Amino acid sequence: MFYDTTPFTAAQSGYRIAFRPGEQNVCPGCGQSHWMIGRMTAECAFCATALPIHSGGSFGTGTFRVSEKPKPLAA
Repeated sequence: MFYDTTPFTAAQSGYRIAFRPGEQNVCPGCGQSHWMIGRMTAECAFCATALPIHSGGSFGTGTFRVSEKPKPLAA
């Protein structure tokens, strides 16, 4: 039996279907475009196909934001 021992790399895995906020998203399962959006996934309201959200993280109230380093206090 053959076991593939090469590590997984997302860059070489090809196109991945994902929900993209701010764009026209068509369900790959049924072709409809009505979605119920959660924190990590978006689910088709017609056939319940779930897709990961392609935003790199969560959005909305209470998200973590990266800001610049704090400037030192002037003496």
